[in-house]
Amino acid sequence: MSAPLFLVDSLPTGSSYTLDGPEGHHAATVQRLRVGEALILADGRGGTARAEVTAVGRGSVDVMVSAVGQEPAADPRLVVVQGIAKGDRGELAVQAMTEVGVDEILPWAASRSVAQWRGDRGFKARDKWTATAREAAKQARRSWLPVVTGDPDCSTKRVAARVSGAAAAFVLHEEATERLSTAALPEQGDIVLLVGPEGGISDAELETFREAGATPVRLGTAVLRTSTAGVAALAVLNSRLTRW
Repeated sequence: MSAPLFLVDSLPTGSSYTLDGPEGHHAATVQRLRVGEALILADGRGGTARAEVTAVGRGSVDVMVSAVGQEPAADPRLVVVQGIAKGDRGELAVQAMTEVGVDEILPWAASRSVAQWRGDRGFKARDKWTATAREAAKQARRSWLPVVTGDPDCSTKRVAARVSGAAAAFVLHEEATERLSTAALPEQGDIVLLVGPEGGISDAELETFREAGATPVRLGTAVLRTSTAGVAALAVLNSRLTRW
């Protein structure tokens, strides 16, 4: 089993380090790490430090750092515009997309989104997506944390502006004739995937994204849920970009 990963604000500058706070509690009390076991410290920005536990306290562990590294940022970057979904489907999508390598997630208040993220509720919901992505990144041993960006109720107009500035953009749509598996991909820059909510993407939204430069694509013959469509599309891109 690979060494567990814990997130820190900044990597150790010396050979010894004490992991405390919520991460230290998780290491000492939840995972019950013991002296001699290996772990990874990550700053969420590509930096990692491999270390070995030298002592375990109440809610903290002392470690000896053996190696520090830096993983370059992904390029192209994989950005998913996720239509806001009802219940926990959005969080399920965020969790799975983080595990398979999404770099950025943008919540989108689509016209057919049942859930509405307005006011304080919107910020709390977006914060929940951020927390979900953080925990999923730890589980997946990712040194780069995906970011959840934009306003909680990001409009179609703002999403279209993001599409127009991307190196490539694709709308997942069941009636598209082009397949994501054969669509032309850029060598660098942002690749934006647009995933609709439960009710799908409206004709007006599809036309807006087309005009902004997005290409409608499909994955296959099956119609996927909003919580799985982005994950499947990322898997296709990971393979084509040799990230997998």
